[in-house]
Amino acid sequence: MCATAFASAAATPQESFQKVSDEYFDQVYFPYSPTGGTLTGYHQYDTQLEDFSRKTLDAQVMALKAFETRVAAIPASGLDEMTRGDREMVLSNIRSTLLSLETIRMWEKNPDIYSGSMSNAAFSLMERKFASPDDRLRSLIAREKLMPSRLDEARANLKNPPRIYTEIAIEQLPGIVSFFEHDVQLAFAEAKDQALKAEFAQTNAAVIAALNSYQAWLKSDLLPKSNGDFRIGAETFSKKLAYDEMVDLPLDKLLEIGRADLRKNQQHFNELAKELEPGKEPQQVLEELGSHHPAPDQLLASFRATFDSLIGFIRDHHIVTIPSDVRPILEETPPFMRATTFASMDTPGPHEKHATEAYFNVTLPDKKLTPAEVEGYMHSFNVGTIISTAVHEAYPGHYVQFLWVPQAPSRVRKLLGASTNVEGWAHYCEQMMLDAGYGQPGIGAKDEHEAKLLRLGQLQDALLRNARFIVGIEMHTGKMSFDQAVEFFQKEGYQSKETAMVETKRGTADPTYLYYTLGKLEIMKLREDLKKKQGAAFSLQSFHDEFLKQGFPPIKIVREAMLGDTSPTL
Repeated sequence: MCATAFASAAATPQESFQKVSDEYFDQVYFPYSPTGGTLTGYHQYDTQLEDFSRKTLDAQVMALKAFETRVAAIPASGLDEMTRGDREMVLSNIRSTLLSLETIRMWEKNPDIYSGSMSNAAFSLMERKFASPDDRLRSLIAREKLMPSRLDEARANLKNPPRIYTEIAIEQLPGIVSFFEHDVQLAFAEAKDQALKAEFAQTNAAVIAALNSYQAWLKSDLLPKSNGDFRIGAETFSKKLAYDEMVDLPLDKLLEIGRADLRKNQQHFNELAKELEPGKEPQQVLEELGSHHPAPDQLLASFRATFDSLIGFIRDHHIVTIPSDVRPILEETPPFMRATTFASMDTPGPHEKHATEAYFNVTLPDKKLTPAEVEGYMHSFNVGTIISTAVHEAYPGHYVQFLWVPQAPSRVRKLLGASTNVEGWAHYCEQMMLDAGYGQPGIGAKDEHEAKLLRLGQLQDALLRNARFIVGIEMHTGKMSFDQAVEFFQKEGYQSKETAMVETKRGTADPTYLYYTLGKLEIMKLREDLKKKQGAAFSLQSFHDEFLKQGFPPIKIVREAMLGDTSPTL
């Protein structure tokens, strides 16, 4: 037996998994998602671009199946508890990707993934100054040279997409074109190499021309042929939920849980509304709440003003350890992301060594909106939801969770995560902070009236997530139409028509966006179960710190680590 074979035979299951998982990331996960590599901080991928050709997609499927076999062959019984969880996460990631490529097939249905991936690939090289402007521009030129061919792949791949997908792509494209015309050029204004800048002028012009041609093709050719169905169906929905979140409850049981939480939050909202305005209906009080918003040009400053009181409260009341004093940078949402998001947190990847800034993105109203439409849009940024959003995105939500990443126990847990953990944590924080006393008179609110408005804002955000929970399942299993979903967000989720439209559009392509409420409920159950187990020794800060220390695995894996058992997550 040769030495290599002997070493391989002698490898422990732990070592075998470490080797296979590293090879999965280095040979499949990042090579097929190079923009993800850039965002993670692996800059060897900076000159590469996502490839949607059938040849590449078929090769990716083959590679995924080979790694699925290799990972599954490593016996879980030979691994310690943490590595068992990592093995489950890698297997689930492989199976979810296969489900996306072979069954859901967005590459065949969604024209926005092609143009959107191009803008994201450029943006990943712009936002953080991890290398000199010339070096990053050199990488961008390499990517831009590949971009027009990706739109040729779109023309070859797209088969009878859902009309709403083509409409969203058409809606997004003017912002993407403008992004390449203005933002991309401004981002590299400091580049010094004149030959490089001349080459960039050519590649960037070619990208803009290709995007304009693609937009014209979408309108004239693809839109009339867009008669497909965006619904993924109950079986695929259940599989996606099992792979992404490790939740295997039947959909009708999940709907029961979602509706119960919706009714509970509606009841709380209605009772509070009656206290504030006894003679008015809850919807009228909601309208009044919506009118308490800053002017659009003061929106970023309003979010920035929340940071001091949130950080002070977290520290004074021992809510969670904040590992750094560095704050996120507030900025307007990049143009290509504005059609489907109001606010987001953009943090550097876990392996980014040079440019470690985090950005809190807020979407300002489109300048093309009428004054009445702007007013409707700004209702989503009322005094209550501004606090709720600041908690969710920054303190102690996504940003604080990001600050804990260096303590994640493995490479797998730095790179893979479940939305029920990431978004569940941020959504859980919205309620937890108010339950812990933030937003009371003198602590984040100036008086009792404003304190109640803050709670109404938190409940309105909770109802938005409740509506996502129900709409996602009902729309993708054929029980609710697009128009019924818009109405549901307005009537049951207490949202404006403008918000309802954005949310329903998102739900057509993000079927399992129930993960906000689902994760929040799982975390609340975990907290209560741990409190019962620990009794007087339970500490909220210790609970939160221990939770964040785990990385981003599905709550099922976090429960096993923190409780030491496999009891139900819901």
